[in-house]
Amino acid sequence: MNSGKTVFAQLIQHLPRYELNQSVLRYHGNHKVRSFSCMDQFLCMAFAQLTYRESLRDIVTCLNSHRPKLYHMGFRGKIAKSTLADANELRDFRIYQDFGYVLIDIASKLYRNEDIGLDLKLAIYALDSTVIDLCLSTFPWATFRKKKAAVKIHTLLNVQRSIPTFIFVTPGSVHDVNMMDAVPFEADSVYTMDRAYLDFERLYHINQLSAFFVIRSKYNTRVRRIHSASVDKAIGVQADQTVLLVGYKSRMAYPDPLRRVRYHDAARDKRLVFLTNNFLLPAKTVADIYRSRWQVELFFKWIKQHLRIKSFFGTSPNAVKTQIWVAVSVYLLVAIVKKRLNLPGSLHTILQILEVNLFEKKPISQLVEETINHEKESCNDNQLNLFT
Repeated sequence: MNSGKTVFAQLIQHLPRYELNQSVLRYHGNHKVRSFSCMDQFLCMAFAQLTYRESLRDIVTCLNSHRPKLYHMGFRGKIAKSTLADANELRDFRIYQDFGYVLIDIASKLYRNEDIGLDLKLAIYALDSTVIDLCLSTFPWATFRKKKAAVKIHTLLNVQRSIPTFIFVTPGSVHDVNMMDAVPFEADSVYTMDRAYLDFERLYHINQLSAFFVIRSKYNTRVRRIHSASVDKAIGVQADQTVLLVGYKSRMAYPDPLRRVRYHDAARDKRLVFLTNNFLLPAKTVADIYRSRWQVELFFKWIKQHLRIKSFFGTSPNAVKTQIWVAVSVYLLVAIVKKRLNLPGSLHTILQILEVNLFEKKPISQLVEETINHEKESCNDNQLNLFT
């Protein structure tokens, strides 16, 4: 099936072309376009992510050096630096945002049965953001601090699947808590957040939707205890209480009782206090759900280290958002291919193998398996290995 096809062409086979075309039609992406289509733009930007290109000129030079192979890799239009720059600046980023959500849906279904050690039937989501620093003189729209620019990537991550389900890009000055108004909360799901999202009016909205939250309490949060349950301090749980908020504004914002769990993290020798509206889960499970929030931190670390989102090929909000959404789409595409082909190794390992073999004509599964098996054999040689 993949005989004679480059690795890049095999990857692109897993893209749902119909859905991408629908997104293009929805936002008139190919209106008055003669040769360089939205598909060509997406392939160029995806290639830049997979090979970690440094600039638009770098992308164009690298691709044109393989001109005889481009048609078979899916490219149809002539690739030029000015054409790619104009496409990033002018074509609506929502084309790739909507397409990204299509890939999210595909990946979520493939990873629905992943096990992270929490025996829960409820879906668990972690909400957080990461900041990408920018130059204020080059990105004046990305307000953050007085002498600094930045964008924030606000992300809702399905913890069980390590797949983002909601992504929103804003200037760095937008506070995290404001994103709670945009998140599509679902009933019978658990949302875990850090203290930046502690807003009782918005938390009460989650409660009204029959959804659950686990959030870390602030030091100055005032409560009145109305009940204390027995706890097993040997597992780190120091208190499990039912409380009411104290203070007129807090009480008006969240009039219902809350559950307050105090937990001692022995690994870090740190005391943590959580608030939740779920009164049925064991107290230790509440702490474990908050600990699973680190999955979103790992997601941010992964895309920052292995994809091109810390420096941008364009300076407008549209160009920045286009690049971020293509980067997320590449992450999802590699995750989809890993699952569909049952590839061994981590996403990081697979991406490393792919990025140096995109023009090779070998089946992806064979390429990944041979590389990983060779690494295992090298580690088993009778040689001094300082890093095993």
